[in-house]
Formats: sequence, C-alpha cells, structure tokens
Amino acid sequence: MRLILTALLALLLPVAAIAQQKEIERAENAVRVLSEVLRIPEESIPERLIREAEAIAVLPDVVKAGLVVGGRGGKGLIAVRGADGTWSNPSFITLGGGSFGFQAGVQAADVVLVFRTRRGVDNIVNGKFTLGADAAVAAGPVGRSAQASTDGRLEAEIYSYSRARGLFAGIALDGAVIAIDNRANRRVYGRDVTARMILENRVRPQVNAVVAFRDKLEEASAAAARR
Repeated sequence: MRLILTALLALLLPVAAIAQQKEIERAENAVRVLSEVLRIPEESIPERLIREAEAIAVLPDVVKAGLVVGGRGGKGLIAVRGADGTWSNPSFITLGGGSFGFQAGVQAADVVLVFRTRRGVDNIVNGKFTLGADAAVAAGPVGRSAQASTDGRLEAEIYSYSRARGLFAGIALDGAVIAIDNRANRRVYGRDVTARMILENRVRPQVNAVVAFRDKLEEASAAAARR
C-alpha cells in the first residue's frame, strides 16, 4: 500500500507543477502589462487615479466576445489597497461576457480596471460582479493632459482601459462579469484559501511573480505620490 501511495504521489506532483505553471505565466503577464502601461506617464493612467485607487485589476489578452470560437473574456489579477496605503497580495480573477468595446479589427487586448471605491471589490469577493450593473464603469481618461480636465469630475466607481497595437485608451466593458478564480488561488496560495484571506494578506503566495505584481503597484503608487 505504501508503494502504491508513493507511486500515485509521484504521478500527481508533475501534474500540480504544470497546473501552477499556468498561474505563474498569468502573473508574469500581468506584471509585464502593468509595467508597460505605467512606463510612460504621459500616455498612461492619470496619477490622481493611481493615488486614489482602492483596487487595480490587470487582465492580459482579453478576447473580444464573438470573434474567437470558444474564447470570451480573460484571466488576470486584482489587488486592493489596505487602510495603511499598502497593496495586498493579488487574487486571481476571470472576466467574461458583456460587450467589449475594443478598437475595430482588434480581437484581443490587455485590460486594466481601476476601482475608486471598495464596494465593487467587496462584491467581487462575495460573488460574481457585473460591470455597469453592480457599479458604474466608464472608459478611463488617459495621460497627464487628462489629469487637469478630470479633476473634480471623476465620478465613476470603476475606470476601464485597454491596450492593443501599442495604443492605450479607455474602453467600454458594460455587462462584463468579474469572478474570483478560486482554483487558481488554491494552486498558488494553498488549499482552503479564500479571496478575502488573500486580499487581507492573511496567507502568503508560493509564486514570486504574484509578489512582483504587488511590488509593481507599490512602485506606481510611490511614484504618483511624489509628483
């Protein structure tokens, strides 16, 4: 019996490693997208939004609904800002359904969501969350030039952005549904872990790329605060 259990464990370990590798790649892609989006402040998310953000989600390679068979949405990470101003470890999420307002001819794009209130985040943690129905979502303003024109008029709870063909711009995502990817979270953080435990930093990730996502948000917030 011991030999059988040992053999089964030997078979399962490679499977678990392969499964976790998918999450590692997702986290690495999210870090890459976030780094590239924030690299040029003049063409990126206004610093005021970064300073005031309660949460930020990054979803690389979101597929436009209806254009690719079997593809409708994407997967990524979300992190929330704590009461002390620091960022949480990220939870894995999925995005699907709804209407994705990509540029004409674009089949996939990177998507960034900036949450200005905690209500939307709490709704995501408690279950599925529909953009536009559970919270107001709007195409986000871009760049420092948008900073002055939007001061005092940032009224949406969530601002959405997309990046395709080298262009970064606000995007309409009405009706898209965000949900916690519990399976991916378990692979990275361990069994019996909830999204709330992750976002409250009560568990440690087992993947360095996940930590890198949080660190990149810390760098972006620090840079925005200095300007």
